[in-house]
Amino acid sequence: MRKVLLAVLVCLFVAGGAFASDDVIKIGVYLPLTGQNAFGGQLELEGVELAHKEFPEVLGRKVELVVVDNKSDRVEAANAVTRLIERDNVNAIIGTYGSSLAMAGGEVAERAGIPVMGTSCTNPLVTLDKKYYFRACFIDPFQGAGAATYAVKNLGATKAAVLTDIANDYSVGLSSFFKQAFVKLGGEIVSEMRYQSGDQDFTAQLTEIISKGPDIVFLPAYFAEGAIVLKQARELGATFPFMGGDAMDNPAIVELGGEAVEGFMHTTFAYDPSMPDMNPVAQRFTELWRAAFPDKDPNVNAALGYDSYILILDAIQRAGSAEPEKIRDALAATKDVPTVTGMTTLNEHGDAEKELGIVKILEGKKQFIGLVQPEV
Repeated sequence: MRKVLLAVLVCLFVAGGAFASDDVIKIGVYLPLTGQNAFGGQLELEGVELAHKEFPEVLGRKVELVVVDNKSDRVEAANAVTRLIERDNVNAIIGTYGSSLAMAGGEVAERAGIPVMGTSCTNPLVTLDKKYYFRACFIDPFQGAGAATYAVKNLGATKAAVLTDIANDYSVGLSSFFKQAFVKLGGEIVSEMRYQSGDQDFTAQLTEIISKGPDIVFLPAYFAEGAIVLKQARELGATFPFMGGDAMDNPAIVELGGEAVEGFMHTTFAYDPSMPDMNPVAQRFTELWRAAFPDKDPNVNAALGYDSYILILDAIQRAGSAEPEKIRDALAATKDVPTVTGMTTLNEHGDAEKELGIVKILEGKKQFIGLVQPEV
């Protein structure tokens, strides 16, 4: 089965066409390579570049990547997309890590009629009322409901607290969807505490949460801040478990959080190098990654970067053209494409329909502990 799927991918991306081999197709990439979200953007870029190295052409034409740093800033994200379209004349775009950045860039791409494949931008507003924005990831209502389902059904939680970054669209959205699902499943939200991106002291919020005695705390943070929260919680004597979202999926979390992250859980996509049963594309990606980066484990952000490139090339191949409008139409018809994070189908909103996984830190290592199906 593995050989068959890999053969399909190879046939898709190296098949010849009517174009000269020196006729270049440009794919823009806008990601946060500096600033607050650089850790995620750099991993996704490495995934994109890994896929490009493996599949450097389509329709007999060379594919050129044009990479722009959106600097973890909304205005810069919009400027980056403008540059890719107006100066670099790209045929399609990949990006970005960070839902708020994707929303800013998406407005520009929509007006220009250039298709974009989002990497890990999970807020539902990214593709809402958008004709040209798609994404390789699931969305936060699905992820939040999955986290709540796992907390209630697998962990037996009846009382939950939530700690939310109110300056971050991803955190606010995911927090809201978790709370809605947890209550629908019969649970009670006993504490809702807030902070803002860049905060370093969470003592007041954590002290209040501890006083409420929750069974679990939902922390939809990015991994760097999340690690600080976990360390301070343990220093204050908190013993209840914490659960986060896909933005906590980073190989550096154990290094940053140390013993404080032991037992931490988070939702993620159906890929992790610790998975016992990888699909064939995931196996291939993992092999390529370990050869390219022997001192660094792959993670889901890199996998989604890889997948985003595959999905665009698949659309170009099916369209038989690199014209933006035809790529858009082919993306809208994407169904059952084998990718690292599972078979990918894009629904009527441009969102990927994918399985939801759970990862847990055990003995200082990330362990993929299974899939969860949201019940609400």
